[in-house]
Amino acid sequence: MQRDAGAEHALHVHNAFRWGWLPDVSRLCRIVVQGSVGTAMRDSLKQKIITVCDAKIAAKGPTVGLSFYAFFANRNDDPELLMEAATWWIRTHRLDHFEKAEKVKALVLAEGL
Repeated sequence: MQRDAGAEHALHVHNAFRWGWLPDVSRLCRIVVQGSVGTAMRDSLKQKIITVCDAKIAAKGPTVGLSFYAFFANRNDDPELLMEAATWWIRTHRLDHFEKAEKVKALVLAEGL
């Protein structure tokens, strides 16, 4: 008889909850979701996005595209800020890797400064 690894894992997790070995994961999941999806960006990052979008549009026209990496140097010197931008870009707005600068700017402005 072949074992279903997923079902076996689920049974172990269920038993761990029953016996009090694990914390209330549903509570932890709510905290994680509330803390990451839909989280507002800090105003300094919003302003930086608007400034970069304006510069790209002025240099290359209204159809220029960019990714959220355009707002950062080529080194990871502020991982929290990078994750904040990535969360806003990927999880909150589900944007593609490259988007039109006009669209990104409009989304930021719609959220207010």
